[in-house]
Formats: sequence, C-alpha cells, structure tokens
Amino acid sequence: MVLLSPLLLTALITGLAFATPRQIAFSRLLPAAPALAAAMWTVLPTVLLGVFCLVAMIVLSMFYSDLGTQYTAAAIIAVTLAAAYASHLRLQREEMLFQVRLVADAAQKVLLRPLPSRIQDVEIESLYLAAAEHARIGGDFYEAADTMYGVRLLIGDVRGKGLQAVGAASAVINCFRENAYDQPDLKAIIHRLEISMTRYSVATRSAEQSEHFATALLAEIPYDGGQVRILNCGHPPPLLVRRGEIRVIEPTTPSPPLNLANLLGDHYSVETVAFTSGDQMLLYTDGVSEARDRTGKFFPLADWMRGLGPTPPRDLLRRLHEDLVRYSGGRLEDDIAALAVRSGCPGTHHHPPQV
Repeated sequence: MVLLSPLLLTALITGLAFATPRQIAFSRLLPAAPALAAAMWTVLPTVLLGVFCLVAMIVLSMFYSDLGTQYTAAAIIAVTLAAAYASHLRLQREEMLFQVRLVADAAQKVLLRPLPSRIQDVEIESLYLAAAEHARIGGDFYEAADTMYGVRLLIGDVRGKGLQAVGAASAVINCFRENAYDQPDLKAIIHRLEISMTRYSVATRSAEQSEHFATALLAEIPYDGGQVRILNCGHPPPLLVRRGEIRVIEPTTPSPPLNLANLLGDHYSVETVAFTSGDQMLLYTDGVSEARDRTGKFFPLADWMRGLGPTPPRDLLRRLHEDLVRYSGGRLEDDIAALAVRSGCPGTHHHPPQV
C-alpha cells in the first residue's frame, strides 16, 4: 500500500476534481503525486506518473475551461522533472549505502566471527546488538578458542564510540586469537592484551580521544571439567546458574582494565569457581545490565535470570534479546554483547594439538 500511495493519491485527486465544483480546483494538487513518487519509485515510473497527471489535467480542461490549465500543467512538468532527478539521486545513495553495509557486514564477520555452537563438552551461544539502528559493528567484542589448556573465552567493551572503538576492539580480539593457544595461563594472555591495547592507543591518539581503554573478562574451562577460571578486568561480573540458583561471580581482588595497568598497577587476580555438568554461565557487557526503561530503571538481569528457569543457551539469548528490546522500548543506549556457556556431561575429551 505504501508503494502504491502515489497512484492512490493521483486517483483521489483526479476523482475529487471531477466530482467537486470547479471553484474548489482539486486539480491543482496533481503535482503532489510525482513528488511523492520520487521518494519510493525509480525514475521511469515517476516520469510516467507525471505524464499521466498531465494527461488527466488536459482531460479535465476539456470539461472545465477556467481551471488555469496552463499553470497547473507547467507545475506538473516542473515537479515531474525535479522528482525524476530526486529519484535518481536517491537510488545512487541507496546503492552507496548498500555497498557500505556489505563492507560493514564483512568487517563484522572478521571482527566478530560466528562462534561454534559447541567446543568439546561446552555449549556456546553469542549475541550482539548495536545501539545505532543501522550499525553493524561497535566497541563490544567476544571470542572463543579451543586450546590445549581448555576452552578459553573473551568478552569485553572498549570505552568510546566510532571507528576508533572498533579498531581498538579489533586489536584486542586479534591479540587474543594469537595468544590464547600459546600462553600457559590467563595472566599471560591478559599481559599480551594489555600491551596490544597500549600500543594501539599510542598509535591512534587524537585530539578527540587521547587514550583508549577497555574492560575485559577472560574465562578458561579446562578439559577435565569441574571448574572455570575467570580473570575480570573491570568488566561486569558474570552470572552462574547452578540447579536454579543464581550466583554473581564478583572478583575478590579487582584487576585493572586494559591500558590502565600503568595507572592502577598490573596486579591481576584469577578466580576459580566450580563449573560442573549442567551449570550455565552468562557473560555480558554493560549494555545488558545498564539497559533502562522509560523511567530510567536498570534492567534487573539477576532477577530476570531467576525467573527464566532452566533454559538452553540459544533460547536464553533469544529471550534476553527480546526482553531487552521490550524493556528499553526498542531504544538501546549502548551496544550489547553476551555469551551463554553451558557445561555438558563429561565424556571422552579430545585435547587439540598446540598451534
């Protein structure tokens, strides 16, 4: 119906022009039809509609000689030519926007490539939502790696927006992908991430943003199961679900965000938490916990998890997506990234070779 609206408008104006007294002169509204068509039609249909309006005006003049046909006809011709040009420009911009989105989609697949749904006995699902309506990528990031030390997970959030935040996120992810397989523990990985973030910040320093920093959380689930090791660098604490009970895994000793070690000290603390068969863990960025409703109230993530009950990772993130959009009224103020991880039944483990 929206695409047909220029035709419907033409039919309505023409019908009113024939059905009403000529003193009202509805025919003078005919130039509005090709002007409307320029917003949604291609050039040729827009021109043809203008021609139709011109013919309709000429037919009207055969019945009513005092409509000022020459002025209305001139207006129809002028508006039709302008509408055809506007339609041409719109199509060029739509093509350019389409190409930009293709590039952005390709960049997102490189930056946030699809994660496997299962690594060994660990189920993994991911969620990413950009705050900007047409954005494809942002400063939130996540990754998973199947290493000889176990399943290693990364989630984080670069402070700031725009392409520089995307570049900083890319620097952290690429560093993790390079070092997750080689470094013997989480502290060694975080040191490499710290160096990478610092180098990127120095190389891209600008007047708008002199330094970058990011919160990050590393998790390691060994192959023999039974536990998860977590290193939290200023990131929102993950939620652990065990037999219907929710536990917020707060770090006992805070660790500095990336690129703030020189200011806060490079003291990193690794927490070891039981993570047995059937346990589920939700890792997320602050876009989830800080989503607000119309009154400014934060999204009650822990209470939401309690009310959800036992839910597979994919369904959990689907529900989280739906409820966050509903809770915020469809207006997300920050990017959102989340990982849902569930421990499976222990069985025969294949330890991948070191890369």
